[in-house]
Amino acid sequence: MKLAKLTCWIFSGLMLAATGTYAQEAANQATSISKSKVSVKKSPNKKPATKKQTTKQKAAVLKAQREQEARAKAEQEARQRAEAERQARQRAEAEAKKQAELEAREKPLRDADALLKDGKPAEAYALLEPLEFDRSGEVRFDYLLGIAALDSGKPDKATLAFERVLAVNPNFAGARLDMARAYYQLGDLPRAQTEFQEVLKQNPPKAAHDTIQKYLDAIASVEAAKQTRISGYVEGVVGHDSNIANSSTQTFTFASTSPWSGLFPGNQLPPAAKFTGAYEGINAGAEISHSLNANWGVFAGADLRQHGNMTQTAYDTVSTDGRAGVMYAEAQDVYKLSLTGGQLYTANSMRRDSLGVSGEWQHVFSPANQMSVFVQYGQNRASGFPPTSPTTDARIEGNTDQLVLGEGWVHIMADGKQALFGSIYAGKEVDVAPVISPGLPNGGRTDGEKRFAGLRVGGQAAITEQLDGIASLGWQSAIYSNLNNLVMAKRSEDIYDLTVAANWRLDKLWTVKPQVAFSRKDSNISLYSFDRTDVSLTIRRDFR
Repeated sequence: MKLAKLTCWIFSGLMLAATGTYAQEAANQATSISKSKVSVKKSPNKKPATKKQTTKQKAAVLKAQREQEARAKAEQEARQRAEAERQARQRAEAEAKKQAELEAREKPLRDADALLKDGKPAEAYALLEPLEFDRSGEVRFDYLLGIAALDSGKPDKATLAFERVLAVNPNFAGARLDMARAYYQLGDLPRAQTEFQEVLKQNPPKAAHDTIQKYLDAIASVEAAKQTRISGYVEGVVGHDSNIANSSTQTFTFASTSPWSGLFPGNQLPPAAKFTGAYEGINAGAEISHSLNANWGVFAGADLRQHGNMTQTAYDTVSTDGRAGVMYAEAQDVYKLSLTGGQLYTANSMRRDSLGVSGEWQHVFSPANQMSVFVQYGQNRASGFPPTSPTTDARIEGNTDQLVLGEGWVHIMADGKQALFGSIYAGKEVDVAPVISPGLPNGGRTDGEKRFAGLRVGGQAAITEQLDGIASLGWQSAIYSNLNNLVMAKRSEDIYDLTVAANWRLDKLWTVKPQVAFSRKDSNISLYSFDRTDVSLTIRRDFR
């Protein structure tokens, strides 16, 4: 029994010794590990680490790991925040840029819309027109451009813009209504009528419906009026003429080599008598036109003019003129062919008959611009004696054949209250009198054939609703073919005229027209040079 207890004690001692050895090895290993991570102050006498020290070391290691992880996490979060801020900044910059671009594109439209509302369509069109190439196809842009063009007198431009709008949105009733208005202004009534009727099919509001119906009624009236139209007028005129006979006030000197040289005192002729005086006149006329169909029409007209001088009755005149012709019209073009004829009587001592034919082409580029090209051929035949030279046969100067070619232009300003016009022309006048005088063995006149060219410019402006101002300036230059033996040179001359007038409309049918006309002829033969001022007042009554 004692032996057994002893054996147990011995075995237990051996186990405790082994356990202590293993514990020491474990402590040494832990100390070695902690040395690599944490600097530990050791006492001079190395002692085995206790269990409490091992726990603190582990806690320190764990704390260091957690701090490192926290720092890494904080750095990552900072990077994420910076990236998020960068992306947000980029998005904000992109949005700001987009808004700026939208604002830049929207501003011209907003400004144009404001100008239209302020009644300034011409300024709105000037703002939008430079952008048309880049922005055509945008419905709002094209619509505003079309409205600006239409209201500033450019319906041809407006139709192009409205066509683009309707190509994108065929049901845009407003654009179709304005398209119809543009066609109406262009004078293309069939297409205007078609567009107005299309808008009516969309059941527009009552106000729009009433407006459309007014246009349709106006179109119907125009079409009906085209069938047969009759108009006429009567005028009464009083005035004063400073040079009734176009007399020269200059002294004429013969050329030294002239066969007439030396036959007159001082080799000169004194100035001619200058007749001045008041006058009266009565004018009347009528015109009738009839449409055969949508394109063809015929017309005829006549005018009667009487001019009586209060004192110089030898220069009284009465004239009658008539015309008849055919007309063809399509779209923007009108063609006319006319026969003309007339008679002019001077103081019952001279008569001149005229007969001619003329052709004209008119082209409307837009309601603001119209061009015309014309050609005229006429024959004049005279009889009797002119009052300026009772011994001279009127046929010498009066028998001529004349051909004239020319072109004209009319421009209506944007507000429709002012107009400018101009024309240029050139022609030839052939003297065709028979042999009358021994001094003219080949017939004709002394100076022979005349070639001439000229131009005229002018304008008209509405001063008030009832008053218009008118002004025109003309110039013509001519040269003759024969050598004139008075000056031993070919006769040449320049004619200038300036007219200033006003039309005062008392109502739709009555007009009062004061006028001042200045004219001047400068010739290398002073016998033909003169100055003249004519002041007149006309009262006119129209019938239509």
